[in-house]
Amino acid sequence: MAADAGRDVSGFVALHGAALRASGVPARYWESLYRKLCGEVFDAGDYFGIMQVEEVDEEEEGGEEMDEEFKKKPNPGYGPCFKVIVTNENGLQASNPDSIFLIDHAWTYRVERARQQLLHVPGLLHRMANLMGIDFHGEIPDEGSVEQVLQEMWKYNQTYQLSQGTAEEKVPVWYIMDEFGSRIQHSDQPSFATAPLFYVPQQIAYTVLWPLRDLETGDEVTRDYAYGETDRLIRKCILLPWVPTEVLDVSCFTPEPSDEHYQAILAENKEKLPITINPPVYDKDKVFKVFTDIQQVLNNLTHPRFVFTDNEGEADILYNFSHFKDFRKLSEERPEVMLNQFPCENLLTVKDCLASIARRAGGPDGPSWLPRTFNLQTELPQFISYFQQRNRRGEDNHWICKPWNLARSLDTHITNSLNNIIRHRESSPKVVCKYIENPVLFHREDVGMVKFDIRYVVLLRSIKPLKLYVYDIFWLRFSNRAFSLDDLDDYEKHFTVMNYAPGVTLKQVHCEEFIPLFEKQYPEYPWIMVQANIFKAFAALFRVASAKPAPLGICDYPSSRAIYAVDLMLKWDTISDGEMIMQPQILEVNFNPDCDRACKYHPTFFNDVFSTLFLDETDGCHVTCIV
Repeated sequence: MAADAGRDVSGFVALHGAALRASGVPARYWESLYRKLCGEVFDAGDYFGIMQVEEVDEEEEGGEEMDEEFKKKPNPGYGPCFKVIVTNENGLQASNPDSIFLIDHAWTYRVERARQQLLHVPGLLHRMANLMGIDFHGEIPDEGSVEQVLQEMWKYNQTYQLSQGTAEEKVPVWYIMDEFGSRIQHSDQPSFATAPLFYVPQQIAYTVLWPLRDLETGDEVTRDYAYGETDRLIRKCILLPWVPTEVLDVSCFTPEPSDEHYQAILAENKEKLPITINPPVYDKDKVFKVFTDIQQVLNNLTHPRFVFTDNEGEADILYNFSHFKDFRKLSEERPEVMLNQFPCENLLTVKDCLASIARRAGGPDGPSWLPRTFNLQTELPQFISYFQQRNRRGEDNHWICKPWNLARSLDTHITNSLNNIIRHRESSPKVVCKYIENPVLFHREDVGMVKFDIRYVVLLRSIKPLKLYVYDIFWLRFSNRAFSLDDLDDYEKHFTVMNYAPGVTLKQVHCEEFIPLFEKQYPEYPWIMVQANIFKAFAALFRVASAKPAPLGICDYPSSRAIYAVDLMLKWDTISDGEMIMQPQILEVNFNPDCDRACKYHPTFFNDVFSTLFLDETDGCHVTCIV
């Protein structure tokens, strides 16, 4: 029996050991943790109790001094305050291998579904309101109570992320611990640590609680809400949802990161830069062998000067779907082989890098063609200062949180809640961009005035000299509901990516149909002028992206070519004389974009792309040279 138990524990460790080590759970607790997980043993009640402490009265005398003391309390807020204390008469010894406890989760969800769950899951709103000290006594969920919970939940939320699965399954999961776990208060010198653990056999997540030192009866159970962060200013910012404070003394200026920052990105990406080569020269009638794993290319490239090969070693052109890494080896061994990627192009296609290089275009708020953007991992104090300054001036403070490197609006959230943004930093690396509160709208007869965005395909032929084309056909995406600055979690009002959402209407308008409709709605803004400004923004972006040598800029590799999809919106802006203009706002640059619609409506699309990039022949290819 003992041998079987040992094998069971070994299997548990093989499956969960990496997660336990990463969370800092001491190995002495693992066997006991395994037993408790198997038996679903929740024995925290044998050791701890919840105690309600005296409420703080807002009217109480003491003025500013009292207010400062209040802010130092473990549970800032004017409702009931709770503490968890050790109630076991023998206290708790950290060395005891059984001193590890499971905390259940009261609510597990993804942010975009939170409102609907509060409205429709029986008893959920009532439990969350009670847990958060919000008055709710009715039987039927009401929007006011739901909104309060959605605001307050960021003081209680915890998060984890699955490491395997589809892109959708990897979107961060948020959860709120049960009443016991949620009552554990913050301390800079915590007595306990906690960590989420996804127990694979049951496919259930728990929070694990263990002591950091010996405790006596009556000692408080606390944890560090900014666990692992040692920088005093960053800790102050992370703790702001529970300890309100101002950081207006921090400059909100965000200079371009150091050269070392870009070197670190190159190392992290494991990309090897090429050696210097001479631009390859090919016979003018050469037929190029193309190796590709992109089905749209295989199905649609019919140009007579390109043939497909299954042998990568004999290919003249590598047109890969996934990121190419070893440019050095390719440049040394086969410098004449062309490929559809540039070294260091992630400076364009990853959102935090895009914001960094755009700062080369100048201005305290960055270029006019990019929304004001902060990297939440490295620029949190600057962002909070900027947010609080805007609040003081009464300016709009709607922001959009985006993961660095996900597409299709996954894990992307719009909010005007500072607490919400600060906590999103914990889930996955994110940027926060100023949400366009005054977009140029398009009138849909079936809906009204809706948001829309525009996708252009740009073709980068070379870096030195910089040679950039835009495909003449552009693509449009529309929201399905009339725009207004409310219902921020209403996907069909605030987002335009509808082709991946099941059961959602996808409004399609071809660009040739769109232009006259747009000019009818905005007769003072001819499309040719709007598009000229869009192209100026593209040219400015690619100039700053190639202004410095790799890895600070896109690498000048003569055998590289690439296509990117640039997504943008138009916003209303006012210039010095009070004139209203339509200002392009670049949202993101996409590597290896989905060209399904391009091929469907324009069967020559890949013939045009390959002819422009690999043959330097643009006649009849529906492209415009903008640099």
